[in-house]
Parts: sequence; structure tokens; C-alpha cells
Amino acid sequence: MNKPAPLSQRQYEYFQRCLYSWLNVAEGGKRGGKNVLATLIFCSLLENHKNKIHLVAGVSVATAKLNILDCDGYGLLNYLEGRCREGKYKDRDCVYVQTKTGEKVVLVSGGGRDGDEKLIKGNTYGMAYVTEANECHQKFLKEVFDRTLSSSDRKIFHDLNPKEEEHWYYTEILKFHEEQQANNPRYGYNYGHFTLVDNMSMSDEKIAATLITYDKDSVWYRRDIRGERAVAKGIIFRRFAENNEPYLYDDDEIFDKNGKLKQIPSKVIIGIDFGGNGSMTTMVCGLYFNRYHDIRAAEEDCIELSDDIDADRICEKFVEFYKMCEKKYGRISWVFPDSASTTLINSLRSAAKKNGISRNKIVGCLKNEVSERPRSIDLLFNTGRLKINKRCMRLRKAIGSLKWDEKNPNIPEDKNIGNCNDWWDAFCYCLLNFIKYIDLDR
Repeated sequence: MNKPAPLSQRQYEYFQRCLYSWLNVAEGGKRGGKNVLATLIFCSLLENHKNKIHLVAGVSVATAKLNILDCDGYGLLNYLEGRCREGKYKDRDCVYVQTKTGEKVVLVSGGGRDGDEKLIKGNTYGMAYVTEANECHQKFLKEVFDRTLSSSDRKIFHDLNPKEEEHWYYTEILKFHEEQQANNPRYGYNYGHFTLVDNMSMSDEKIAATLITYDKDSVWYRRDIRGERAVAKGIIFRRFAENNEPYLYDDDEIFDKNGKLKQIPSKVIIGIDFGGNGSMTTMVCGLYFNRYHDIRAAEEDCIELSDDIDADRICEKFVEFYKMCEKKYGRISWVFPDSASTTLINSLRSAAKKNGISRNKIVGCLKNEVSERPRSIDLLFNTGRLKINKRCMRLRKAIGSLKWDEKNPNIPEDKNIGNCNDWWDAFCYCLLNFIKYIDLDR
């Protein structure tokens, strides 16, 4: 069995309070050891719990398994090694555990979608551990509360990374229990706040190396490092907006005096955002060197504003841009247009075939959470792994102009002032299919 690092004083005190609290919430910055701590407590209490059936859950079954069962080698399967096995219980994923008080069944469920609450109906759970609780659906969390009401020793565990202060999880879930605890110290609500300094497995050198990847004025530093419920305001990439020179490169860095590439890119990607209805059709070419460790936004092009979408003009501009990039940087690996526009994607494929370009290279871009995109780009900028060609003036202006949405403070504003969103989207489409490889925190 892998042995976890010693607990910090705050973690130890939180553990002790869990013994007599029914609702236990671990919040804070990333790499704060919240998963390892909550899993350790869950497994410890499972040993002597009188109930047979228990629950672990996340946004999806995969998330629950990754964060709780595996947990970087310190999860439930590690703590209970030699006396547990994965299987099925009434067609649901589960782990069977042999304990001092008999066999226990730990069901594994997803809870991120409306309707997932139906997956956990029909059982009474002794304990329930929900990871990334504020990413799960309200109905699911409320069902978890209901399904543990008759437990012989009711225990609910949540872990989460901070959101903005007005997020529904705080206003609709925690606020009530905070008030009850304030009115009655024996109510049973236990809150712990942890940051990476509570993670005793991280050396001072490792912490220092992590801190330099963050802009200390950014919302991600306040949330990920300090663990605060920070509200995103104003310009997203403020340092870039104030001075983008450190994030730029010119052709001399990648071409020799004869105009030949000093190093062949491992991938050449084109991202396309389709225009119409007052938007531009924008195209960005991205280069990947040393696999995913050196990324360059190398070229940009566009079709100016139009009320209608001219498919023929888009196809003509695409072929022109594709051939220019191919001549300059070599074989194009993939073309990732906005996946929502299937008709235009098919038009691009037809145009590609007519012009001797493989239509199979044109694939609708994978989509991830819109809120994750700025954070990933910020990490790449801060670690020097992403640079933009000085000639890409419109893309540079767009990134420097991008603002947070006041009503949805986790995502960029969609007013598209100066067509900044058109350029931002095409830029992101160069990256999204590879974000799991290039994001330093994954």
C-alpha cells in the first residue's frame, strides 16, 4: 500500500471534527490534498460503519473513479488493498469491501447531469462522498442528502475547488448549514480550507516551481493557489494587454537565414471560426514543437464582416490559407473548424477534395468547458510555452481585449467587440484537441 504524507495541522483537526460531524466540506486551492484527506477519512470510518451500502460520486463515474478510487495512487483501492474488488451491484459500478463489520458495497455514480439523481434512488446510504461537489447538479446533491437521512451514522463528504462567491453551491447548499452551525455548535457542519502548503508531499522547491506558473494578479492564482472564492472581473489577460512583448516571437526564431525551418513542427494545426450575422470568419495556424512543449500561433487570416455566410468565399479563403501554411511550415496535420457548423464543415471537405487536400484532415473541433480555456492559455503564457507571431496583430489585439462576462464570471464576455471572440475561438480551436496534453495542471 502507498503511504500518504503526514497530515498538516489543519488537515488533522478537520479529520478529528469529521468523527462527530455529519456534513464535512473540504474546500481550497489545487494540490491541497483534499481528495487524499477525504478518501482517508471515508475509508477509516467505513471500517466500523453499521450500514452496508455507501456512495462515492463525481461529475461522472470516470471522475469519481479517478478522484476517489485511484486518487494518484492514494485512493480507496490503495487504502483497502487486498480486501476490495471492483464489480457491479444491481447493474451499478461498485467496489466490494471486506471490513471488520462485514462486507460493504460502495456504489460509484456520476452526478453532473440533470437526471443523474435517479441513479442513486432506491437505496439508503450510510456515507456519501461527492468529489468536485460544486460541479455536480443541484438535484443530485439534494438527493444525496435525502438518501442518507436514515443512516445509522450519517456522514456526507464534499470536496471542491472555489467558485465565485455567488455560485449556487454556496447560496443554495452551504449557506443554510453555515447558519445552522452558527446557531447550534453541535449541529454537525464541518468546514475545512486547504491550500498547497497543507500538502506535506510537496517540497518547498515544488511549491515554488508551481507558483511561478501563475500570474499573481489573476483570478486563477486567487482560486487555485490561495483557495479563495474569487470573482473574475475586467480584462482576462491583463499582463498580455499591458505588454504583450514577452509573449511574442518573430520568424527569425524558427527560420534560418535561407528561410528554412530550423526545426520541423511535430504538428501544424489550423483552427477556423465561421462568421456571418455580424461576425468574421477567422483562421489561425498553430505550430507544435517538441510535442506539446513549445506552441506558436504562427499565422492569421480572415474574411471581413458580413451579414450572411458566403460558403464559397469561405472555402476559397480556406484553400488559400491552407496552401500558404503548408508551403511555409510543411504538412498540415489537422484542420479544426467549429464543430457546430456541420454544413460548412462538409463544404470545406468538398473544397479540399477538389484542390488535392485530404478531406479526412478536416475534423470538427472537440469542445471542452468554455471556462477552462482562459485558464489553460494563461498557464501556457506564464510558463513560456505559448507565443504569438508579431505579425498576428488582430489575434494579439483580440486576446488583450477579451473580458470576463459580468453575468457569467467564469467565461469570456460574448459581446464580440472588435471581433475579439471570433479570433479567440479560432485560436482556441488550434489547442482544444490537445489541451489534456499541454495543460500543466493535468
